[in-house]
Amino acid sequence: MHIKPIDPLSPEAQSLLAQSDAYMAALYPAESNHLESAEALRQPHVLFVGAHLDGALVGCGAVKTLDDDGTYGEIKRVFVLDAHRGKGLSKAIMQTLEAHLAAGGVGLARLETGIHQPEALGLYAKLGYVAREPFGSYAPDPLSVFMEKPLA
Repeated sequence: MHIKPIDPLSPEAQSLLAQSDAYMAALYPAESNHLESAEALRQPHVLFVGAHLDGALVGCGAVKTLDDDGTYGEIKRVFVLDAHRGKGLSKAIMQTLEAHLAAGGVGLARLETGIHQPEALGLYAKLGYVAREPFGSYAPDPLSVFMEKPLA
């Protein structure tokens, strides 16, 4: 497994993001999907990484550093292809994103995920994330779960 920054506009990243979009659209209505576009993932305050196995891109994740509700990093777009789930890729992606925040002096990671993703909720809880109220520009949504974790 190799995790490194990649261009979200690359063809392989575009394919992966399209599959992520389709997956989320199957689980939630449009108003409950808070997906970042590939262009938004290219902004200077965002790190977008890809997880590669045997040279193939099989997962991704991003973190954007924000100052709208205190300083924190918001985890976005963590996704692994179905055939590669259960191999620890999401955990490794999360650890890479958290390490990036910590190295930049950002002491808090936050995220929004959905109630229909028990595997994601379980992973985040195992990594030390705890439930919280909506943050930043998010409004309460019965389909959303908001979480955060202090970083060492």
